[in-house]
Amino acid sequence: MRFVDEAVINVQAGKGGNGCLSFRREKFIPKGGPDGGDGGRGGNVYMVAKPGLNTLADFRYARQFRAGNGAPGAGRNKTGRGGEDLYLDVPPGTVVHDHEGDELIGDITAPGQHLTVALGGHGGRGNTHFKSSVNRAPRRTTPGTEGESRRLRLELKVLADVGLLGLPNSGKSTFLRAVSQARPKVADYPFTTLHPQLGVVRVGAARSFVIADIPGLIEGAAQGAGLGVQFLRHLSRTRLLLHLADLGPVDPGHDIAGDVSTIVRELDAFSAELARRERWLVLNKIDLVPPDQRQRRRDELVAALDWQGPVYMISAINGEGCDSLCEQVMRRLEPESAGHGDA
Repeated sequence: MRFVDEAVINVQAGKGGNGCLSFRREKFIPKGGPDGGDGGRGGNVYMVAKPGLNTLADFRYARQFRAGNGAPGAGRNKTGRGGEDLYLDVPPGTVVHDHEGDELIGDITAPGQHLTVALGGHGGRGNTHFKSSVNRAPRRTTPGTEGESRRLRLELKVLADVGLLGLPNSGKSTFLRAVSQARPKVADYPFTTLHPQLGVVRVGAARSFVIADIPGLIEGAAQGAGLGVQFLRHLSRTRLLLHLADLGPVDPGHDIAGDVSTIVRELDAFSAELARRERWLVLNKIDLVPPDQRQRRRDELVAALDWQGPVYMISAINGEGCDSLCEQVMRRLEPESAGHGDA
């Protein structure tokens, strides 16, 4: 299914039914009085988080949604039937905004969670309500009110514990394949990942976390360059970022520290809060570096970056160091243990 992480739709709640103008007419009961019932309420519009749904593709073409109208009231003080409510299934992680005023309506995170996005109109009052001592035969009713009409902007932010960062071809997809059952596309050209990929990493009995592979960032991503700007928002829910950098052989004069700094600048340009998120440096493709040179290259890079956080060296292609890294991530995420080490 095509991944869609943003959509604009129109929703219309139901109109309330009109109040009824009626008088009681029965044999042997003269001047029976008013008995017009109230109109039924209009249907509401709800968003519901549906487990297993991971895209807003259903809203790609269908953009108009309307709940049912309330039925008018009837004689004998009968209230009209309420309008049918409308329930729209969305993936967990959907954020709903009012498109016109940019007001945040709600954040739908838990499976099965309901969010009211448009309220139905009130039913009109029948003429029974207007009876008084001086007006025994009122001919007055009120119409039902219109339901809310809203233009909504839906944004999907994937729900993951850990987010992967890095330039195109830094090995993020290969790493995700190595540590989970996810099977993102892997190739030797940039931008093979075109939308976020999720994988569940299991490190033991009842011990697991969700990791998200975000399409590779390039310089200027926060201003719209490349694909990354479309998906940086998905990192906002993560608790920990793994910043993958290529430690393998590079062209002469290539600046690995500059690559890492490029990503840091794009994070800061997009969101200062995201830039402050805890981030570990993961040096990938060490299988392409002679063992006796790995530590030296690691130390040079850490010094060039003035890096103060954890640093790990792995080879996503053959799994070297991946299990150890995942164990440390799990320990960091577990409530009872906040410690992590440097490798």
